[in-house]
Amino acid sequence: MKAHDAGADVPPPPGKVPFFLVGLAAMGLLAWGAYGHWQRDAEATATLERIKTLVPQVRTVAAVRAEGPVDLVLPGEMQAFTMAAIAARATGYIAERRVDIGSRVKAGELLLRIAAPDLDQQRAQAEAQVGQLRAQLLQAQAQVEQARANVNLANLTNNRTSTLAVQGWASRQNADNTQAGVLSQAAALAAAEAGVKVATANIKVQEAVVDRLKALTAFERVVAPFDGVVTVRNVDVGDLVRADNGGTPLLSMDQDSTLRITVNVPQNDAIGVKPGVQALITVPQMPGRRFEGFVERSSVALNAASRTLTTQVDVPNPDRTLRAGLYAYVTLKIPRTEPGVTIPAEATVFNSNGLQVATLGDDDRVTWRTIRVRRDLGRTLELDSGLSADSRIIYSPAPDLRDGQLVEPVKPPQSMEPLRSAQR
Repeated sequence: MKAHDAGADVPPPPGKVPFFLVGLAAMGLLAWGAYGHWQRDAEATATLERIKTLVPQVRTVAAVRAEGPVDLVLPGEMQAFTMAAIAARATGYIAERRVDIGSRVKAGELLLRIAAPDLDQQRAQAEAQVGQLRAQLLQAQAQVEQARANVNLANLTNNRTSTLAVQGWASRQNADNTQAGVLSQAAALAAAEAGVKVATANIKVQEAVVDRLKALTAFERVVAPFDGVVTVRNVDVGDLVRADNGGTPLLSMDQDSTLRITVNVPQNDAIGVKPGVQALITVPQMPGRRFEGFVERSSVALNAASRTLTTQVDVPNPDRTLRAGLYAYVTLKIPRTEPGVTIPAEATVFNSNGLQVATLGDDDRVTWRTIRVRRDLGRTLELDSGLSADSRIIYSPAPDLRDGQLVEPVKPPQSMEPLRSAQR
């Protein structure tokens, strides 16, 4: 009975079915994981293959050959071609004023009249002294004639006395006296002739004084030195002015039929700036208007501090539209020393190899080229080397493009039109 009970407490051994089910589940999970991994690997391989075989679309433009003049825009201030500060050369009072600021005058036209009675009196006195000296000259000339007559008489007397002395009718003493009289009268003649020369010299000196006073009295009339406009007036009728005062001028004038603009050309462009270079001038206050001028002169030598060339542009202003003092922009049409190549700035990429552009060959494959910039024009760049004209380049290239990669070129952007128009 006890043995039977002990056997009844031992559970029966498990069957094979649970183990089989667990094994199937584990195998299913492994198979599902293997399938998922294979599927992901297949998708990655396919993606990689698509990336390898993908032909990206790129926008292309052609590098432009730049042969025309270089446009260099510089700021400048307009100045009158000629400016004059008119000062007084005669001391007196302003008796008449015929102009004011803004008055347009011709050369030689009366501007002011100065009343200088003391100067007029000095001139009258000097002219009277000239008359007095001329009377003295006439007196000296009369003395010369008298002295010549005395010399002739002394010679005749001496000849007679000498003849009589030889014949014994006159003493030798009388003959010597008459001969000494000849010498004395000759000396008197020489002194009279010298007196004429002195009187003539005195007249010339006094005439020079009169000429100087005439010149000074001529300055009582203040006239315009050239055709122009009065820009400053500092005196009015009744004001006292002093000659050669060196202070405030009476008037200031500008000649504005032609204006000049001074600009400072950088060293990079200074070589091409010469007389005759065309210039276009624009004024911010006159939109839509352009004025033509030409380079007329330059300092030749560059300023050592700023490395710039001081250049002056003359602008004809026959209708007086432009005015001195206006701020303007001057576009110099500087001739090129050699042709260049121009590309858009957005076609460049800066990387470890420097500044590069992506070019396309006839087989539409990418080639990266290193370039060197000669002139940065903002939206465009003028190259010094690295690219030839008419080369096809990629506009805004992706940095991950590879050398030899095949691409599909598309129509260039419309924004490239200013690139060509900028070279004209």
